[in-house]
Amino acid sequence: MDYGMIGKIEKARRYAQERDRIRFESFTVTVDGENNPHVVHYEKGVWQCDCDFFQTRAVCSHTMALERILEGMILEPANLP
Repeated sequence: MDYGMIGKIEKARRYAQERDRIRFESFTVTVDGENNPHVVHYEKGVWQCDCDFFQTRAVCSHTMALERILEGMILEPANLP
């Protein structure tokens, strides 16, 4: 392995440990719920989920789970540009 690649691998490890360097702005994921898979979208601080609970409450277990996983890595509504 060349020295350039070794340096990149070391930098990647450091970035992965320093989670505050990473902010998700948008993504789509599938969360396997207890009954069905659900598609969750995140776009600049706004969550969407295709589950029935989210449609009436604007929050659900799927979005809350992702908020916990990505804590500090997603934009908070107060910090939006």
